[in-house]
Amino acid sequence: TQPLVRNLSPNEIVSQIIHARDAMEEWPSSAPGRRVTNIVMMGMGEPLYNYENVKAALKIVMDGEGLTISRRRITLSTSGVVPEIRRCGVDLGVNLAVSLHAVDDETRSKIMPINNKYPLKELLDACREYPGVSNSRRITFEYVMLKDVNDSMEDAKKLLQILKGIPAKINLIPFNPWPGSFFECSSNNQIRRFSNYLFEKGVSAPIRTTRGEDILAACGQLKSESERKRKTKKPCAAE
Repeated sequence: TQPLVRNLSPNEIVSQIIHARDAMEEWPSSAPGRRVTNIVMMGMGEPLYNYENVKAALKIVMDGEGLTISRRRITLSTSGVVPEIRRCGVDLGVNLAVSLHAVDDETRSKIMPINNKYPLKELLDACREYPGVSNSRRITFEYVMLKDVNDSMEDAKKLLQILKGIPAKINLIPFNPWPGSFFECSSNNQIRRFSNYLFEKGVSAPIRTTRGEDILAACGQLKSESERKRKTKKPCAAE
């Protein structure tokens, strides 16, 4: 629901990490015991549509003369921009997280229109070929739980089938509704059943803890709420 505003520059991306470290009182020191230990490129749009700037920023973050944060502690999350996934693996070698959310093309295209351009087979082939992927460096698949859309036990079984051969971890994410959203969150019992089934089959499938939902500050809610407030604001005479 959020259109493109603009791309962040490399210095803006790096500055966010520096600001976080400064807020935790560990900047500019890089002594052992740092509090900011891991970085996830997520929540500001699609990083692989801003690939050159993201690459430049992460090169600085990983460099010994920069922020000296290991690539093993950096995860890049993508909705599935297949050509750039391959480039990311070769150029950066960071951990990969993929917003999956469905086990067939028809359902995923309804949730994520990018699937029309890069369907599941192409996406999962790119994941299988991702440089450095192994049981010790698994790909994380994000899977938002939507009632009566992708949360059946048949979906859980199909999920295992399509991820066969990919060292994987599955993050199950309870859906956070906002005013005007089209979907509902799966029940807690169904999410647990889904998770337990995957664990029983040997695939890690933790349920992400939701924080901030009561104030519409959870994952996926902030932009939609700000848009709603903007649209309901009374116009002034000049408008």
